[in-house]
Amino acid sequence: MASHIVGYPRMGPKRELKFALESFWDGKSTAEDLQKVSADLRSSIWKQMSAAGTKFIPSNTFAHYDQVLDTTAMLGAVPPRYGYTGGEIGLDVYFSMARGNASVPAMEMTKWFDTNYHYIVPELGPEVNFSYASHKAVNEYKEAKALGVDTVPVLVGPVSYLLLSKAAKGVDKSFDLLSLLPKILPIYKEVITELKAAGATWIQLDEPVLVMDLEGHKLQAFTGAYAELESTLSGLNVLVETYFADIPAEAYKTLTSLKGVTAFGFDLVRGTKTLDLVKAGFPEGKYLFAGVVDGRNIWANDFAASLSTLQALEGIVGKDKLVVSTSCSLLHTAVDLINETKLDDEIKSWLAFAAQKVVEVNALAKALAGQKDEALFSANAAALASRRSSPRVTNEGVQKAAAALKGSDHRRATNVSARLDAQQKKLNLPILPTTTIGSFPQTVELRRVRREYKAKKVSEEDYVKAIKEEIKKVVDLQEELDIDVLVHGEPERNDMVEYFGEQLSGFAFTANGWVQSYGSRCVKPPVIYGDVSRPKAMTVFWSAMAQSMTSRPMKGMLTGPVTILNWSFVRNDQPRHETCYQIALAIKDEVEDLEKGGIGVIQIDEAALREGLPLRKSEHAFYLDWAVHSFRITNCGVQDSTQIHTHMCYSHFNDIIHSIIDMDADVITIENSRSDEKLLSVFREGVKYGAGIGPGVYDIHSPRIPSSEEIAERVNKMLAVLEQNILWVNPDCGLKTRKYTEVKPALKNMVDAAKLIRSQLASAK
Repeated sequence: MASHIVGYPRMGPKRELKFALESFWDGKSTAEDLQKVSADLRSSIWKQMSAAGTKFIPSNTFAHYDQVLDTTAMLGAVPPRYGYTGGEIGLDVYFSMARGNASVPAMEMTKWFDTNYHYIVPELGPEVNFSYASHKAVNEYKEAKALGVDTVPVLVGPVSYLLLSKAAKGVDKSFDLLSLLPKILPIYKEVITELKAAGATWIQLDEPVLVMDLEGHKLQAFTGAYAELESTLSGLNVLVETYFADIPAEAYKTLTSLKGVTAFGFDLVRGTKTLDLVKAGFPEGKYLFAGVVDGRNIWANDFAASLSTLQALEGIVGKDKLVVSTSCSLLHTAVDLINETKLDDEIKSWLAFAAQKVVEVNALAKALAGQKDEALFSANAAALASRRSSPRVTNEGVQKAAAALKGSDHRRATNVSARLDAQQKKLNLPILPTTTIGSFPQTVELRRVRREYKAKKVSEEDYVKAIKEEIKKVVDLQEELDIDVLVHGEPERNDMVEYFGEQLSGFAFTANGWVQSYGSRCVKPPVIYGDVSRPKAMTVFWSAMAQSMTSRPMKGMLTGPVTILNWSFVRNDQPRHETCYQIALAIKDEVEDLEKGGIGVIQIDEAALREGLPLRKSEHAFYLDWAVHSFRITNCGVQDSTQIHTHMCYSHFNDIIHSIIDMDADVITIENSRSDEKLLSVFREGVKYGAGIGPGVYDIHSPRIPSSEEIAERVNKMLAVLEQNILWVNPDCGLKTRKYTEVKPALKNMVDAAKLIRSQLASAK
């Protein structure tokens, strides 16, 4: 009986790692304190997996920030700006790369495939001096061994590492990252040799880029790299793990004929077509790690369905060569259902978090080996049946309204330039208007008020009064800074998705269902279990109150349907796009109520539109079509003079720019400050964009305060490729996670920069 877990969440069941990291960064605790919390978390994870009967337990999937950054440290690939001079990389250099420091900016962060996790992008070039500079993989293997747990050390595979990197600043964009393979493979050999010497018998190399559309020379790089590693790998069992999608036929061929590899891991949840490839031929005598338990959602596994898949595979690869696994690392799901004391029993019976998924994997492995736990299997069947028949899941009215959408493409009545004219008549904004993205810092005091109101320790009257005071403070500050289009600061909101989900039907919420987004930042995705509708207005009260405090335009602030979808755990019993259209109809009601309530500028954030893009090009068009359509549904009913904004994050815009234009928003603000050039190159290449656009002029993810000269220089760079009458000036994201001591000077410098350039443009005329 063999079971395997690809990887496990690092944060801890109650976000222990988050609090330890933030305490360390704030100078309130020592490196030893942080290492102690980390070691305790690792040991409890290993023991938990061991107790459940897991045969292949991963090590080195823990990270203080990110597993790709760990690999960068292992390879000594520290960009020169961090002043690293050799030797074992310590926390200071490691965290400077991740977060920047007083004198230099952080490395770029980008999405890990199509998940909501972000990794730190390696900056590579011909000059990088690689060296074995972090012994973490070996140390963690030994640490587990000392606890009596023999683990499978996990490394990000060499080819995926290079293909997930970028050319460093100053390196020619055409630089072939794969040309660095001969430089990094010797370090992989050193690590593998040390792991063997320490007693490792299995090793896992994650090569998830194999599920992408790869050109022939990239596939050849796998063949070459593993041939080069073959002699070092001999004597070890080697698992190459893939996840997040079907593996293309060509890549499957390349993977299954790699030298020195004994086992192959596949995601059979998002990669159902891979089953056909396995059925058509699997290499004799090799192991198949079958990822049948979903690592990216929180629904209980369908044991009966999984078991029949596994039995079919067993017939192909043989009983002793099949290992039951998760579809990917459990990093992307919540930690432990045991901490959900408030969730009602019916919904809870439909769910499984990481700790429960470990149990599921082992239950399936036991059943396969003829030791089926009948009670567990019948409880599983009963829970699935209750979910299928529950009246809480289906709402006829919503189903009908969503079905009726099929006939129209929901566009506004006039084109964007006519609308912008109508809006300017009403709003009367200067050129290069300034605004912010929505949230303002959330102080300890503010979080306390919200928490106490939720716990019914504060009356509604006192709560409203406290929030009103906070909004007033934010409005006054923006007026004092002379910002043109204001926001209310969102003091009443915990999270841009949860806040709406709590007011929509069909959503459930967890108390501790946290998932790591990047570094110490965690998100708590809502669970969409049923049809979605909006019982009553959600934001009109606060937005109208804020507008009454100022004569300047106040933006209404909504989260768009695609982002709500992509940042939730979504029901898996109907296609995602159907759920998205339901959410779009609910947001449409809200947009129209805001307009009736006197709000003339409404921002509908689609921060996550790009991140829902499927990994394979062949599936892009269908996704973009329904995602963009969902956005248009939300605002197709407003007047020309109502200005619709949207905000997007981390978008490699270049590949979806035409869909973004097709969203037909009046103004789009973009988070791009860690990758300016990439974004602006789209416009430089002649894409005509006629709507308002506000590429972020400074990075809010770093505590650094940019000078007004630095901001002005960025704005001028933008003016070189964008018309001055469409350019907006704004930070690149909401300010919720920053402190006021950082926000005030940064916004002042931003407004000063805009005014400076306005006067330069005026005198140039």
